[in-house]
Amino acid sequence: MKSFSSFRRDEQGAVMVEMTIAIVLLLTLTLGFVDFGNAYYQWNAATKAVQAGARMASISDPIVPAVSQAGPATSPGAAVPAGSYDYVCNGATSACVCTGASCANGAWVAANFSRIFFGDDGACGPVAGSRPGMCDFFPRLEPENVVVRYTATGLGYQTRPSGSIPTITVSLQDVNFQFFFLSGLLGFDDITMPSMLSTVTGEDMSSTAP
Repeated sequence: MKSFSSFRRDEQGAVMVEMTIAIVLLLTLTLGFVDFGNAYYQWNAATKAVQAGARMASISDPIVPAVSQAGPATSPGAAVPAGSYDYVCNGATSACVCTGASCANGAWVAANFSRIFFGDDGACGPVAGSRPGMCDFFPRLEPENVVVRYTATGLGYQTRPSGSIPTITVSLQDVNFQFFFLSGLLGFDDITMPSMLSTVTGEDMSSTAP
């Protein structure tokens, strides 16, 4: 039997221990790079989703129809003063709240919101010949993550009496990154995506727009 002093000097198995430690660190780094690459993909997909949502909202019936006649009455084509209305339609509450000098809360039309979120086909997943919605670009997105805002810009629309052309902003809320290998490690699953939004000017504002 080896004495205690000889046991202390015995280095057999040291390489295996060192290799085990090195492999753990190497795998953590490798899988971390993969996970953060996937997180960047999620961020990019979410960015494309808000861009698609803003574009679809600009050519679709407003979620709150009151937008079409919001603001003080004017002659066709006359400007509706900026700040006259500011409708915030929150997917988490399925309600549109208005603030501004000349507006009132309006009814939420679920079908109009669904067209922005799902696209022409009414479902997630691209379909040939159908204009895509937000979830076609980011399938993990939920309706409660979406906020659509209509604000008065000071523009008018010649063929819409007493109507205005709103500025439309689509943004996301409460969307976390999804990690696979680092899930549960150091709170990675609680990392919220940075604020992102896309703003466009309303166009035809009709579901029959080409």
